[in-house]
Amino acid sequence: MHRKAKGSKQKILEFFLQNIGKILESREIQEASGGASEWARRVRELRNEDGYQILTHKDRANLKPNQYLMETIERLPAFSRDISKETRAYVLERNGYTCQMCGASAGDPDPLGGNRTVRLTVGHILDKSKGGDDNPNNLRAVCTSCNEGLQNISPPKPDRIHLLAQIRRATRTDQEAVLKWLLQKFNLKVTAQDDESTP
Repeated sequence: MHRKAKGSKQKILEFFLQNIGKILESREIQEASGGASEWARRVRELRNEDGYQILTHKDRANLKPNQYLMETIERLPAFSRDISKETRAYVLERNGYTCQMCGASAGDPDPLGGNRTVRLTVGHILDKSKGGDDNPNNLRAVCTSCNEGLQNISPPKPDRIHLLAQIRRATRTDQEAVLKWLLQKFNLKVTAQDDESTP
């Protein structure tokens, strides 16, 4: 009889269970998953949907980014991750189809290279494991790279004053590139009337 091959999530769970109380590095977990590209998503599913207490640097000060720890096999109640299609569509539209962590837009070239383009998903601002809910006010558009944990190395989002100061200091060519990108992003056009100063 043909046995079904283990999925990456099951492989990751078994790896954690074999290493209870031991700090694991992200590369070790990815290797244990069989090299799955979405291994971090599987870890979050084990934690948030299946209730396994997998800790990160956000939970423990002694853990560094890209380190994980399962202290116990005891599981917490699982959380429902059911976000309706309507809510997803609303959040993506509200956020301008732009990642709220790194600023990448859907369809942009993937910053990690290759032939892939940026894909967006909807993520929680306050994770459900910490009391967050599926209310649109607790949701934001994020690219799959940031959603997989790369937010740990992403620069903080600049505030408006700092951003405008940087643009003012930039060369005219760079300022024009910013203007062109904004016009395309928001589907706007500059007309001759906009260029004329009012008397």
